[in-house]
Amino acid sequence: MADKENFVRVTRAAKKRASAAMADEQVPTKKRVVLGELPHLSNAAVQDNLSSGIEPQKHKCGTKTKAKKALPMTTTVKTTQNTDTKSDDPQLCGPYVSDVYAHLHELEMDPNRRPLPDYIEKIQKDITPNMRGVLVDWLVEVAEEYKLLSDTLFLSIFYFDRFLSVNRLNRQRLQLLGVSSMLIASKYEEITPPHVENFCYITDNTYTKQEVVKMEADILNSFKFELGNPTIKTFLRRFTRIAQENYKTPNLQLEFLGYYLAELSLLDYNCVKFLPSLVAASVVFLARFMIQPKMHPWTSSLQQYTRYRPADLRECVLIIHDWYLSRRGGSLQAVRDKYKQHKFKCVATMPSPPEIPAYYFEDL
Repeated sequence: MADKENFVRVTRAAKKRASAAMADEQVPTKKRVVLGELPHLSNAAVQDNLSSGIEPQKHKCGTKTKAKKALPMTTTVKTTQNTDTKSDDPQLCGPYVSDVYAHLHELEMDPNRRPLPDYIEKIQKDITPNMRGVLVDWLVEVAEEYKLLSDTLFLSIFYFDRFLSVNRLNRQRLQLLGVSSMLIASKYEEITPPHVENFCYITDNTYTKQEVVKMEADILNSFKFELGNPTIKTFLRRFTRIAQENYKTPNLQLEFLGYYLAELSLLDYNCVKFLPSLVAASVVFLARFMIQPKMHPWTSSLQQYTRYRPADLRECVLIIHDWYLSRRGGSLQAVRDKYKQHKFKCVATMPSPPEIPAYYFEDL
C-alpha cells in the first residue's frame, strides 16, 4: 500500500546495519547542471546594493495569514475511530491516532513554526515566485535522483519557505538553500541520507562542501533546532485512509493521484498561505472528483475528520486543478514527468473535467 512507505517491519537499527554493507557513496546516474537560469528570471527588479550574505529579519508573530480556520475539533469521531481501530497493524497506533493528529493540528497552526504567507513581498528583494517554482521543480528531480522519500521532499520545501520567511537571501544562494534544506530533511527522514558531497555534485559543484555545511548551520540556528513539523504529506496519509474507509482494497490510483496533486501544490507560492492540512484535504477533494466527476467528492466523514467544509477548500482546490491542467506553471515538468511513470499508474496523464461544478463547494 502506497501510504505505508514509512512503515517498515524491521527496526531502524537493522536497516542501518544492512545499509552499512552498501557502498558509502551514492553516485547519481546522470549529472545535474546548476540552475543557471535563476539569475536571468528578471520578472522582479534586482537591487545592486543587496548583500550576498544572509540578512536576518524579525518574524512578527502577529502577521495576519489567509489560512482557513478549521471546524472545531471534536473529541470523538465515530467513523474515524472505526477506521483507525479496524487495522491489525500495531504500527498504525490506532487507539492514539486522534490524539496524535490533534497535536499535529496544533503544531501546524503555531505561527512560529509556519512560513509567512507573503514572505517574498515582505522579506525578499531579489527572489520571485517564478524563481521559487524553478527551484522546487529542480528539488523534485534531486529527490528522484537519490530515491528519497516523498516525506523528505515535503519537509525540504517547508524548511526552504520557513527560512526565507525570516532571512533575506540573494538569488545566487537560492540553490544553496535548497540543497541544504534537503540535506537536513534527509537526515531527519532517511535511514541512509545522501552525503554532503552528493549535494555538492548535484549542483555541478557550484557550491563547496564548506558552503553547504555553513548554510546547514544557518538553517538549524534560525529554527533553533526545532525541525519536527507536520507537512502536507503527514495529513494526506491519514485523509487518504479516511477517504477509503468503505473500500475493500486500497485504491492505489487515488493515493498516487493525491501524491501527485500534493507535489504540484509545492510549486505554487500561493499555496504557502494554506495550512498543510487544508492542502491535504483539498488534494483528496480534487482526486476524488477527478476519478468520479459525477459523484460529490466530499463526505460527512471527511468533513468531520479533516474539519474542513467544501467552501473552505475552494480556493486551494481551484489552484491545484489549474496546475493539473497546465493552466499554471506549464514549463515546470519534473513533477509531471515523475508521475507519468507506470509505477505511479501514470496519474499525470489522467483526463480531468476542465471545470468543477460550483455546487460541489456548497455545505453538505
